[in-house]
Amino acid sequence: MDIFEAVAEPSRRTLLDLLAEGGRSAGELVAALPALTQPAVSRHLRVLREAGLVEVRPEAQRRIYTLRREGFAQFEEWLNRYRRFWDDHLDSLEQHLAHTHRPK
Repeated sequence: MDIFEAVAEPSRRTLLDLLAEGGRSAGELVAALPALTQPAVSRHLRVLREAGLVEVRPEAQRRIYTLRREGFAQFEEWLNRYRRFWDDHLDSLEQHLAHTHRPK
């Protein structure tokens, strides 16, 4: 699955937000999304794993999910095409603020 399709679903974005804070067990992720069943959370985690955005490692009886930094490279490449627009706007804002807030 394409990473953009993977993150289009709000519950998957919530899972990514939770994992951005650090690794979590599958049980913790299920508990954090009480509106979803355990099988639904597992399916969302599988999609994120197949898209290369998360990885899982066994730790005793638990499965720990973490973000894969490499998985976000495609996002970064896509965003870089638009970064020049932000830079132009930030430069303009900086100039505006410099002109309007000069010390008297």
